[in-house]
Amino acid sequence: MSFPQAFVDPSSVAVVGATEDRAKWGYWLATGALAGAGRRQVWLVNRRAAQVLGQSCRPTVDALPQAPDLVALCVPPRHVLPVVRDALAKGCRAFLSITAGLGADEAELAALLREFGARMIGPNSLGLFNAAAELRLAWGNFTPGRLAIVSQSGQLGSEIAGLGARAGLGVSRFYSVGNQLDVGAVDVVESLVSDQHTSTVALYLESFADGARIVTALEALRRAGKHALLLTTGASEGSRLLARSHTGSMTSALDVVDAACRAAGALRVATPRELVDAARVLDATAPPGGRRVAIISDSGGQGGIAADLAADRGLRAPVFTEPLQARLRDLLPAAAAVSNPVDLAGAGEADLQVYARVTELVAASGEVDSIVLTGYLGCYGEDSPSLVDAESAVIDRLGRRRSTDAARVPLIVHSMSAASPAVARLRKHRVPVFDTVDAALSALGHVTRLGGRPRPAPAAERIGAAVPAPGYWAARTFLTDLGIAMPEARRVTDTAGFAAACASLRPPLVLKAGWIEHKSEHRAVRTGLGPDTATAVFREMYERLGPGEYVVEEQDTRPGVVELLIGARRDRDFGPTVTVGHGGVLAELWHDVSVELAPVDGRTAAGMLDRLRSRRLLDGWRGQPAVDLDALIDAVVAVSEAIVAIPGVADIEVNPIRVGPEGALAVDALVVPSAEYAVAKATQEATGVHRHRETTEEQETPREHVH
Repeated sequence: MSFPQAFVDPSSVAVVGATEDRAKWGYWLATGALAGAGRRQVWLVNRRAAQVLGQSCRPTVDALPQAPDLVALCVPPRHVLPVVRDALAKGCRAFLSITAGLGADEAELAALLREFGARMIGPNSLGLFNAAAELRLAWGNFTPGRLAIVSQSGQLGSEIAGLGARAGLGVSRFYSVGNQLDVGAVDVVESLVSDQHTSTVALYLESFADGARIVTALEALRRAGKHALLLTTGASEGSRLLARSHTGSMTSALDVVDAACRAAGALRVATPRELVDAARVLDATAPPGGRRVAIISDSGGQGGIAADLAADRGLRAPVFTEPLQARLRDLLPAAAAVSNPVDLAGAGEADLQVYARVTELVAASGEVDSIVLTGYLGCYGEDSPSLVDAESAVIDRLGRRRSTDAARVPLIVHSMSAASPAVARLRKHRVPVFDTVDAALSALGHVTRLGGRPRPAPAAERIGAAVPAPGYWAARTFLTDLGIAMPEARRVTDTAGFAAACASLRPPLVLKAGWIEHKSEHRAVRTGLGPDTATAVFREMYERLGPGEYVVEEQDTRPGVVELLIGARRDRDFGPTVTVGHGGVLAELWHDVSVELAPVDGRTAAGMLDRLRSRRLLDGWRGQPAVDLDALIDAVVAVSEAIVAIPGVADIEVNPIRVGPEGALAVDALVVPSAEYAVAKATQEATGVHRHRETTEEQETPREHVH
């Protein structure tokens, strides 16, 4: 069902449980509703009071002259169901439930809502707010602005709003979704895509049960030119369920959440403060076009610290070209540093306009994507009143650059003053200003990671690619159908077959028990076999593990090879994912992996490799040659497409895939069917056996009758 207009701009509101007691919810809902009485009809409902806040009260919803567009409930838990029943009978179809602790009544309440096609925010909500619609049904007050807050935790949402207000950042809409009995956070996010008063959405989630839909909603926000900032406590429950593959055990819930954010062009932050700081930058400017930052300071020490912090946050302070340095020397004293960071060396004290001139010159150079101005600006007038006008003039000049081409290079200011009139003036010009340089660089680092681009379309079904039968040989066939190379091999079941296989393959050889999933852990794989050792090794393994399908392969002995892993699995919340990482038997020890939602294209797969700590091994390490990256990227893309295109597959693991200068070769693999596919397959086979028996009996009956 669509998100009702009653939660955005209702034509009428009834507050059930209205009161004059400021310590109770009924007071805040009533005063908030009455504040919008010039825009809509407001009714107050209280069984015991004839008047509340100077307004006449009705004893019940049933006594109202007509059905309210929206009913706000702040009554004891035992009264919620009766009030909702009366309101539904009256014709109400939208509810905001502040009340918590409904217990078993929640199930009956949900059934009632479904029966009448009604919607509810809550129970256990801390209310809603829409500045543009003069709608406030929440505790406290809000500063109007362009940040929408959608939160599973009402109090955390209120904290974000409060932190924002203290930093000059206002709220467009606020929704505390509470227990999400009916309306969920994703319903609200979808409604914000078309909200012209919202530029950034702050989203706090504790669960991702509808993860794929959340990603789609966040993508829609991005396409609409809005930014999304996500705060979470750490986990999608589905991602805690470890897959049978090693890959599954190496990825955490937050790995998948971060992958979802990258796919959607959203940004995950760790704290409410980080969220608000990033939102402050986004409220003032578009995200930078890249990671290159210029640091301009009136102190060498502060500039050096800023440069170190920038590097730590994924930013890069490039050395300026000689022509730019020469132009900076013309503006600054001989003692100034001009390579980046720039140290004004006291020039600002002589002429405050130097701050603006240097900033404008660097912004117009094309050599950086953002600028951080750090130091004493903002303190001059506070410490020396005679400098108030001069400082105001330079701040106004910095503010005016927002309307020029230079505004494409965002300016972030760190001032040693937290609340001077000059700092207030910077905020009035919507120049992001922070009282610590680490907060400034952290916020810039965060927003630089925003972006994303359209994901590739889901892969079409691949010809010949279907859910394989159990075992390694079938997994080999599956991978080769995907275009992933594997060593020459034979499958054998006895000594004679093994001898024939050895005669047709080039040693050294590898022997594997094909039905065992994690072979190293069960001594089900032996490498380096030659003519003198192969037969004895096969007999020992056969005697120990028993009959089955064994596979003998040519061993990959190419020099300069790096072992990686490629895995894909279905996250319960977000759907298909793909992982690449440092591989081999020590993969879980190094835990060096990168995760994305599947499918991925070649560019995204290359980005996954770039995030690995072991990435430098692929370019050649200590004299080793660079590997064939294109072959590795093609394999990652193929596996990512397969997990999407073949619903019956739950897990794919290629570990290791050995990548060298001449290409990539997968030397072990595991493909696991989904539980649903396995059940359906078993049912199909059982039905087939049953039908076979019925047919046999029908065929035999006439013969028995003849006898």
